[in-house]
Amino acid sequence: MAERKGYKRKTHEHRKDLGGEHKLGDIGQIILLVFFITGLLADKFVLHFSLPLVQFLPSYLRVLISLPFFVFSFYLARYGLKIIFGEQREELVIIKSGVFSIVRHPIYLGSILVYFGFIIISLSIIAFCIWVIIIIFYYFISRYEEKILIDKIGVQYEDYTREVPMFIPWFRRKNRHN
Repeated sequence: MAERKGYKRKTHEHRKDLGGEHKLGDIGQIILLVFFITGLLADKFVLHFSLPLVQFLPSYLRVLISLPFFVFSFYLARYGLKIIFGEQREELVIIKSGVFSIVRHPIYLGSILVYFGFIIISLSIIAFCIWVIIIIFYYFISRYEEKILIDKIGVQYEDYTREVPMFIPWFRRKNRHN
C-alpha cells in the first residue's frame, strides 16, 4: 500500500515536522460552519422548531451553562495550535505534551465544543442535528490524518492512539498488550 502523503497548505509545505491533513478538511469545516449557522438562524427566525425549548430555559442560564464549553474549547484550540505551529521541529514527532496528553485532536475537539456552546445558547434542534454531522466529519478527517501519521511514524503512533483518547478525555482504550 502506498504511503499517504497528506495535504499541506503552501505556507507549510516546507515543514518536515507536520504530517499533513485531509485535503478537504479546511473547505469541509467552512461548509459545515455555514450550514450550522444557516440551520441555527433558520430555526430561530423562520421555522421555530426550538421555540418550546427556548421558553423552558431562560437565556441567562443558557449563557452561563455554555461558558465552560467556550472557555475549554478556546484553551484546547489555542494551545493545540501553539504546540503544532508555534515551534518548528527538525522532524515529524509525536507530541504527547500539553493538550496532546489529554486528547489526540484538541483543535478539533475545541471546534466541536464551540458548536456545542452555541447549541446550548440557542437550544436549536436543527443546529444539534448539524452538530452530529460535524462530529462525524471531524471523526473521519481525524482518522485519515492518523493513518498518515501511522504511515510516517509507525508503531509509536499506534501506541499513542492506545494511550491517549481521540476526543473524549476520560475515555481511554484498554491496551491489548496487558
